[in-house]
Amino acid sequence: MTLKNSIIKHSVQSILFISAWMARKESLNTVTEMFMSSIARAIIKSKKIREAHNLEDLGKQWQRGFPSSKQVPIKKITTDTVYAEIHTPCPLRDTGDIHACYRMMQFDREVVKKAGGQFIVLSSQATLGNTFCQVAMRRKGMSISDLTPAHKQPNNSQSGA
Repeated sequence: MTLKNSIIKHSVQSILFISAWMARKESLNTVTEMFMSSIARAIIKSKKIREAHNLEDLGKQWQRGFPSSKQVPIKKITTDTVYAEIHTPCPLRDTGDIHACYRMMQFDREVVKKAGGQFIVLSSQATLGNTFCQVAMRRKGMSISDLTPAHKQPNNSQSGA
């Protein structure tokens, strides 16, 4: 691993640990949202993330927000939805704290919003036994009523905190 890759990997892990700690504290909800949004805005600017031209491009713009697209593979694109996974190890893994996951995913929502879309976590690493997150993206203005976010699923109603 090159020095640059090592620095990127450790920086990402540090940000994830800090944001997970904040996201698990209900009293820091606003701070967590602001922190994740500010990181997203910095990434949007530095990686020149722009409005997507189509669904495939929406997925690619989201992937650009990460150090490696291998960690966030696009799994399927239908007529209205991009389905992807997040394999980056999360500090919330197996905690059961789906609501903290939702707060941390503010980063992804901001990036996808900039690209002209909506971002939904379908299943989270925070759920016991999950080793990756499953996510969906749709163009802005499209209905997402058929997609149930992980934090609103009945079996994920516990806070874990």
